[in-house]
Amino acid sequence: MVESKLAKKVPDFQMEDPWRVFRIMSEFVYGFEHLSMLGPAVTVFGSARTKSEDKMYKLAEKVSKQLAEKGYTIITGGGPGIMEAGNKGACEGGGISVGLNIELPFEQKPNPYINHLVNFHYFFCRKVMFLKYAWAVIIFPGGYGTMDELFECLTLVQTERIETVPVIFMGRDFWTGLISWMDEQLVGNQKIEAKDLKVFNVVDTAEEAVLIVDKFCKQEAKRRKIKKSTWKNI
Repeated sequence: MVESKLAKKVPDFQMEDPWRVFRIMSEFVYGFEHLSMLGPAVTVFGSARTKSEDKMYKLAEKVSKQLAEKGYTIITGGGPGIMEAGNKGACEGGGISVGLNIELPFEQKPNPYINHLVNFHYFFCRKVMFLKYAWAVIIFPGGYGTMDELFECLTLVQTERIETVPVIFMGRDFWTGLISWMDEQLVGNQKIEAKDLKVFNVVDTAEEAVLIVDKFCKQEAKRRKIKKSTWKNI
């Protein structure tokens, strides 16, 4: 048998890349299989560093509980902080509590309030799942990871790569500075249009967030002709 000349030139470690395609495919297939039948879902983003005594933790728990009581699935990143609060609230509301956990060098462990766990190795596969089945997105204060998820969501809505969904920023005090910068620098320097600042809402209370989500999802369910028997909230 004649060995490929390319195989002789390419180091063994570089030959691993084509095989990664199969792992990536498996993560997408696994995610689609486990999430496609969950019904109307709300994805909750926020910092893993938020402590349980923090007002934002309590707010995430409250809004998730109220949404779960109305029949919405809650999806989080499955870790601590705001993610834990979202899953905890979902459980308290008797709802489906989904955690999309990620394998990290410091071994992020799933929080104990998840009743539907899906594990991922690749961030980009996980991010697809966050938005693929979300009928609304609620974003709490967070760091780099939260900002990454936030701007990807805004970009997909702006470019119409996903259908328009409510994007809700929780906590005016935290988000005001960023929104002012976006207005002054991005709109002001013609990097985005003024209308692009209207693709999200900023609220302070769980009741405001639930009202926005509920109004949109009821209209969307009717548009999609989803039967009442498949979702108790319609």
